[in-house]
Amino acid sequence: MAGAAASGREKRATAARLKAALSGGGGESGAAAELQALLERALAPAPGGGEAVAEALEWCRCLLSGGEPWEGFVQAVRAYDPATLCGLVWTANFVAYRCRTCGISPCMSLCAECFHQGEHAGHDYNMFRSQAGGACDCGDGNVMREAGFCKRHQMKSSSNVPCVPKDLLMMSELVLPQFIFSLIQYLREGYNEPALDLPSEKDLHRILQMLEPHVSFLEDLTKMGGAMRSVLTRVLTNQQFYKDLSSGVGENACAKKSHEKYLIALKGSGLAFPEDKLACGMQEQASGTSTLAIQGLAGATTSGQGESSDEEDQDGSQGVGKRKRVKLSSSTKDQSIMDVLKHKCFLEELLFWTIKYEFPQKMVTFLLNMLPDQDYKIAFTKTFVQHYAFIMKTLKKSHESDTMSNRIVHISVQLFSNEELARQVTEECQLLDIMVTVLLYMMESCLIKSELQDEENSLHVVVNCGEALLKNNTYWPLVSDFINILSHQSVAKKFLEDHSLLVTWMNFVSFFQGMNLNKRELNEHVEFESQTYYAAFAAELEACAQPMWGLLSHCKVRETQEYTRNVVRYCLEALQDWFDAINFVDEPAPNQVTFHLPLHRYYAMFLSKAVKCQELDLDSILPDQEMLMKLMIHPLQIQASLSEIHSNMWVRNGLQIKGQAMTYVQSHFCNSMIDPDIYLLQVCASRLDPDYFISSVFERFKVVDLLTMASQHQNTVLDSEHERSMLEGALTFLVILLSLRLHLGMTDDEILRAEMVAQLCMNDRTHSSLLDLIPENPNPKSGIVPGSLSFESMLSAVADFKAPVFEPGGSMQQGMYTPKADIWDKEFDPVMVILRTVYRRDVQSAMDRYTAFLKQSGKFPGNPWPPYKKRTPLHPSYKGLMKLLHCKTLHIVLFTLLYKILMDHQNLSEHVLCMVLYLIELGLEDSQEQESDEEDSVGEHERCHDSWFPSSNLVSNMRHFINYVRVRVPETAPEVKREPPASTSSDGLASSQRPTRSKSLQRENSGTAQVFSLVAERRKKFQEIINRNSSEASQVVRPKTSMKWSAPGATPQLTTAILEIKESILSLLIKLHHKLSGKQNSYYPPWFDDMEVLIQPEIPKYSHGDGMTAVERILLKAAVQSRLNKRIIEEICRKVTPPVPPKKISPAEKKTLDKEERRQKARERQQKLLAEFASRQKSFMETAMDVESPDADIAMEIATSEQHVSEAVYDCVICGQSGPSTEDRPTGLVVLLQASSVLGQCRNSTEPKKLPTSEEEQIYPSDTCAAVHDVRLTTLQRYFKDSSCLQAVSIGWEGGVYVQTCGHTLHIDCHKSYMESLRNDQVLQGFSVDKGEFTCPLCRQFANSVLPCYPGNNVERSLLQCHSNKSMQDLIKEVEELQEQLGTFPVSISSETNLSKEMESVMKDIKSTTQKKYTDYSKTPGSPDNDFLFMYSVARTNLELELVHRGGNLCLGGASTAGKRSCLNQLFHVLAMHMRLYSIDSAYNPWRKLTQLMQDRNSQMSSEELPEVPVLYRDVSSLLLVQILTMPQPLCKEHFTCIVKVLFTLLYTQALAAFSVKCSAEDRVAWKNSGALKKNTSNGEKSWEVLLSHVISELSKGKMFEEGETEELAMVSSSVWSTDSIEGYLQQFCLPFLRITCLLQHHLFGGELPSCQEDEEFTVLANCLGLLSSSFQSPHQFTSASCLDWPVPAFNMISQWCLELASFADRHAEQVKVLLVQEPKWDLPCLLQLPENYNTIFQYYHRKTCTVCTKVPKDPAVCLVCGTFVCLKGLCCKQQSYCECVLHSQNCGAGTGIFLLINASVIIIIRGHRFCLWGSVYLDAHGEEDRDLRRGKPLYICKERYKVLEQQWVSHTFDHINKRWGPHYNGL
Repeated sequence: MAGAAASGREKRATAARLKAALSGGGGESGAAAELQALLERALAPAPGGGEAVAEALEWCRCLLSGGEPWEGFVQAVRAYDPATLCGLVWTANFVAYRCRTCGISPCMSLCAECFHQGEHAGHDYNMFRSQAGGACDCGDGNVMREAGFCKRHQMKSSSNVPCVPKDLLMMSELVLPQFIFSLIQYLREGYNEPALDLPSEKDLHRILQMLEPHVSFLEDLTKMGGAMRSVLTRVLTNQQFYKDLSSGVGENACAKKSHEKYLIALKGSGLAFPEDKLACGMQEQASGTSTLAIQGLAGATTSGQGESSDEEDQDGSQGVGKRKRVKLSSSTKDQSIMDVLKHKCFLEELLFWTIKYEFPQKMVTFLLNMLPDQDYKIAFTKTFVQHYAFIMKTLKKSHESDTMSNRIVHISVQLFSNEELARQVTEECQLLDIMVTVLLYMMESCLIKSELQDEENSLHVVVNCGEALLKNNTYWPLVSDFINILSHQSVAKKFLEDHSLLVTWMNFVSFFQGMNLNKRELNEHVEFESQTYYAAFAAELEACAQPMWGLLSHCKVRETQEYTRNVVRYCLEALQDWFDAINFVDEPAPNQVTFHLPLHRYYAMFLSKAVKCQELDLDSILPDQEMLMKLMIHPLQIQASLSEIHSNMWVRNGLQIKGQAMTYVQSHFCNSMIDPDIYLLQVCASRLDPDYFISSVFERFKVVDLLTMASQHQNTVLDSEHERSMLEGALTFLVILLSLRLHLGMTDDEILRAEMVAQLCMNDRTHSSLLDLIPENPNPKSGIVPGSLSFESMLSAVADFKAPVFEPGGSMQQGMYTPKADIWDKEFDPVMVILRTVYRRDVQSAMDRYTAFLKQSGKFPGNPWPPYKKRTPLHPSYKGLMKLLHCKTLHIVLFTLLYKILMDHQNLSEHVLCMVLYLIELGLEDSQEQESDEEDSVGEHERCHDSWFPSSNLVSNMRHFINYVRVRVPETAPEVKREPPASTSSDGLASSQRPTRSKSLQRENSGTAQVFSLVAERRKKFQEIINRNSSEASQVVRPKTSMKWSAPGATPQLTTAILEIKESILSLLIKLHHKLSGKQNSYYPPWFDDMEVLIQPEIPKYSHGDGMTAVERILLKAAVQSRLNKRIIEEICRKVTPPVPPKKISPAEKKTLDKEERRQKARERQQKLLAEFASRQKSFMETAMDVESPDADIAMEIATSEQHVSEAVYDCVICGQSGPSTEDRPTGLVVLLQASSVLGQCRNSTEPKKLPTSEEEQIYPSDTCAAVHDVRLTTLQRYFKDSSCLQAVSIGWEGGVYVQTCGHTLHIDCHKSYMESLRNDQVLQGFSVDKGEFTCPLCRQFANSVLPCYPGNNVERSLLQCHSNKSMQDLIKEVEELQEQLGTFPVSISSETNLSKEMESVMKDIKSTTQKKYTDYSKTPGSPDNDFLFMYSVARTNLELELVHRGGNLCLGGASTAGKRSCLNQLFHVLAMHMRLYSIDSAYNPWRKLTQLMQDRNSQMSSEELPEVPVLYRDVSSLLLVQILTMPQPLCKEHFTCIVKVLFTLLYTQALAAFSVKCSAEDRVAWKNSGALKKNTSNGEKSWEVLLSHVISELSKGKMFEEGETEELAMVSSSVWSTDSIEGYLQQFCLPFLRITCLLQHHLFGGELPSCQEDEEFTVLANCLGLLSSSFQSPHQFTSASCLDWPVPAFNMISQWCLELASFADRHAEQVKVLLVQEPKWDLPCLLQLPENYNTIFQYYHRKTCTVCTKVPKDPAVCLVCGTFVCLKGLCCKQQSYCECVLHSQNCGAGTGIFLLINASVIIIIRGHRFCLWGSVYLDAHGEEDRDLRRGKPLYICKERYKVLEQQWVSHTFDHINKRWGPHYNGL
């Protein structure tokens, strides 16, 4: 029988034989045994792996297919696939889709294929990059609605799939058990218990590497479809197979050994077989994981800082005395959850090893690929749950916890998102028990003793936020599973019904209660700022709040009341335990705060839900008063601490404490943190005694001592600089507490609206940031906004959309939402804004925007105060909250503060007044007793301050006059001086003392001078409540009070003084009105004029305004509420008030006034200084010059007096001097030189190129301008002499040098020193000084060179324009002579001046700007012809680009687009000076050829030498530049015109020749004859018909027209040419030349460019150039030929030119026409056209393979200029240290590249050695970018943005407009 190493054919034969035998051909048992033996041999674990493995797999393939070819077998099995599910599994970074409209579970996801084949148009979907991996849910009705299934998974139901034939998969059932067992053996073999806890990562990795083929093989099997999956399921779950193969019984030694290893691994994991467990008599479990008694933590004495995070104590000893813990005593059930594992089938052991090996990706994928099989899904889920505790232990020890977490969630999310499955496992496997216990165990490993309240004796333990477990979020996979299963109603109900589970869970939550305690640093700054608070906030949000929201979402209806009662009950018990554990009585420990009170928040949220949704009676679930007092303490402590932190009292704790205060209110946390806290305080306030509550608040905020009538006071607990902001904090808190209705009766829609308005008022927001800032209500995963109105419809109700704006130079705005006007008018709520701002500046921003709105709409011109907004009505359960507004304590505080503000006491701000008025207004709005104010019954127990106010109703107390008040003041206070000595008293509070003053002072109701102590009040109330039933209550008078903190002797003695007040709240308000207005008697009751106001008090004029408006509004409300008040207001107003002292300016205002004045003065000083500076500098410069060259000056003076011509004067932006540019001290223009290939991108097709988005569309660059010019030059070089070829064309279409300037000038020597200083400047600049880059010192525009200005005067231009009447012939002669002069530098070379040096250096810069390949075109490298060509091409490039910037024609006329910014004039001087160094050999000078008849030189030429380029093949514009730049500068206008005229004759002839080739043979004959007839008319030389006929006849002499018409030309000629169309053709042919020439003339000689209509462009330009004779005929009969001015008889000239062609045609007939037909019509350069929808691009490119490295790039990018696909940053395509994008930017754009990053939708610009992120041209429906596709919403092209990008590319302004550049070091 063939051995293991049998050949392929033998294997197939054996397999076929065995299959036949086994399927009933007799001898089955023998065959079975043979197969068994064969498998054992083939699959035995080989130590080396490698070939043995491949061999084994080969055997398996053969056996499975029964000897058939494998591919055929795969096809056969696939035919039986009943696939109704997609189940495609993907790993991290895969792009998938999620549709919220179709999803039932929030975790639903689809692969791209299923998504695009389903109907999701208009749904709420997004694309996302998978973080942990996932699987496609298409076809699974438990997770998504059927409507969303794709076409493939809709129809197939199992009915129409044929039954699987028995023998097809028979072999599989026999072979696979053995195969899987061999896999398990490998895993057992490879695992060694890590010795000494050193991980054997390498070994694990090696084994996994070796098993790669095995697992891949299994994966391939799963992909064969349902039939094969069900076989695999049977194999994996069959307990018999497992028992037979792996129990280690039997004679196979190998198997025995592997079984032993397996048992060792189990033990090492702290797990054991149940049997072993019993044998050990339930002694200490193997690992050190001890647990905590579920009964509560009373007995848990803890010591030390928690044990090491890794608990592998194999000897079973406790964690070496580090911490004594109590054992779990509830039952052995929980113990077994943690420690017992029993494997009964392959699947279970396979999962065990998967976990042990920390979830290798391949294994995970295989296990998930099996999920579409229903039986497998259930078995696997149960197995997973069974291993849950083990997973937790492995995770805690893992070194790669991040990757492992992702893999765990990858699996669990597939299992637990399915409600049916989750319910089943909950019922059958105690899933909830397991999860909660595992979480509890996990957190137990990092507990420490709590230091809150009673540091020594606290029994409470909390998690230590510094531990890796919390810091790295290691717990999140388990928590997220828990949240996931709680989202299923059936599971959550089980949880809420199970009391023991709730107890355990509250236990778990209490671990977080009070974690991360902050202690205020009072002496020096903390050394090390711990950042543990991130971990703490994340832990509370994820481990406590999210499960809470999950549970709350199932307590929505009356039927669920019981659940709420359960939670509340156990929550209160846990809180009571907590108070006991920390020994809490009634005072919180000073100077410490924790932001984490999850138990309080659970309690609060369930209370809120109970009242809002379940109609429970609030009092039935509230505890007694004492418990409420305790409950309110810690949340109140947090509110006070927030205020302290913002008052900078915690600065020594570092920045992190500010971070905590911000996180606490931040949008993702606020609804789980501050909102429940405030709600809980509201509940406590509504049930506790109001006086007690109010005084507690002021005591917590430490401002009790401030609330005195005296002008001076001592605060024993606060520094004076903090008093003001703490008082503001306390009042603001009260306002929020009393006016916030989030949980007190607002509907979900109202809440959403309020949140949205608050966010929009702070700033305009984008749609996504708004979504992010609105606190989501329940479970953050759900994405469902509660309430009936959707987010979108609410948004459109409150806000207007501002479409994205584009200032071409500015930043790119996104689409923003801004509040509608009536929102500002009626709904702006400052309270909500204050509650929701993370940064204090946002409140200011909201107020500024509000102010701006009022100004704009004309409602209020000044600085308004925050408006008062009416509140939504309170839910009846919370009515008690309003008692706070009607308690005397608050009224006394308000009265005191109003008095202090009126008297200008220190430390009171406008904000305080604003809040005081707000509170009064809240009280008026809520006042119940309308006219009960006549009979005031005062209760007996209120006697402590009945003397202040008679009742507890604000309306009646407002009018109550208070005459005298006794105060305690320091002896230094002014009040003391006025007192008779008798009144001083040494008594602590002077409560019982009667003043010893004359009786006359004691008026009607001033029985005593009134004294009031808040603290005493609070203590008294507290005692009353505690001792309510005991008789001593009456004797408890104030215990030791506010003197408690004062250090004896440290403060000046306090003494008692009596103040005469004689005010009521109403009178104080009216006086305040006078004070605010700064006018006498400014308040005039409005009802005197109009009684109406009393009937409908809601008057719009009072709704916006400043403090005066607020006072008026309050007085009006008070009057409306009571007749008496109205009367008293009138009385107060009638008494003429004594003149108010001139308004005392408060220190704050004084400050601002001073500031203004100071600023004004500073400005004046600055101006003076600057002026002085400039004049000094000027005089200094003048003296400096005098010293240097006295005689030069005299010479200059003489010169100027002779000339009477002003020279051009330049200002140097560095030294500030003005003057001409001279030879010795040249001035230069700041310029930026850049290589550009923009011109080369012009195409001659009118329809734009599209970016390819499918394999069919590809772009070929053959039709670009650059390619055409390139081909032309190479063809010319093939047939003609090199040197003349290099003058017949221009280069620079690709890599041409473009010069631009900002228009500022500087002395070149100044520039050098400026560069020097930049070089020494260590600041990181965005540019490289070594490369000569700098920014213009004046306008900061980027630049890299300086272009010297040619000394000379502006006026010589005009002198040279006078018309001399020289004949054409004379001028031609002069031009020739001028060209003949040898080019020298204007000054003799011997004395090389600074100017000429600079000109040379700038020329070097220009050359080095572009790459060598763009400058070297000659066949002999380095020949001077190259330089010559390059130089005039630079001029050509700049002219052509200016033309492009003007839109391709000169119809608009006008000066240069940027008049002062044009530097062409200077550039010509530099170029001309260099070009004149190369003299053109007179024999070859093209000027001769154009202006004289020559004898035929070709005949004398030796035949080897290549001929010169025929004149008709030369580019006329190039000739023009050559002619002009080789003339001495400056040029005479008449010479210029002469050159243009001569060249125009050549151009015209070229046009005729090109046309003659274009038309058909018949046409040619016709034109030839018709023209010949007119040949002898008078102006024959100016008629195109005559000339055309001559050209045709001349060209016909050669072989020009002989060979048959080529196809394409014939095509053109089918249309008939009329005379008009020929005239049109000729004009079009000549226009490009005329445009360039006009521009050139404009730059050389100044003068405006005329503007015109498009159809008359030709005539206007011709006229401008002086081509038209002065007798210009009327345009309708105008012909282009009339511009001709022939220097020699036309026919002779043309014959001479045509002859050259004819002789060329004799040798190379096929090339003649190709070189002649020049297509002059180029379209403007533009970027590729992009598709409307971004998805089109993304789907095609993000999986596309790179053509260079054939891999799929990690960061694919595509060039928007030419469509090339490149790898961004890919090392795969790197060449000589240049990455592909940089390389491409050099090849495609000569250093400028524009790339679209496919995975980010962003465009990146590369410019030379720098790059910048430009932004995105794809925006979503709300006009915002989605960088990195994080949100994954559909994106659409924004045409305006793309235009802007294209504009910047064409105008070369990337460097100026984009600010954030950085070096790319060739790494892109």
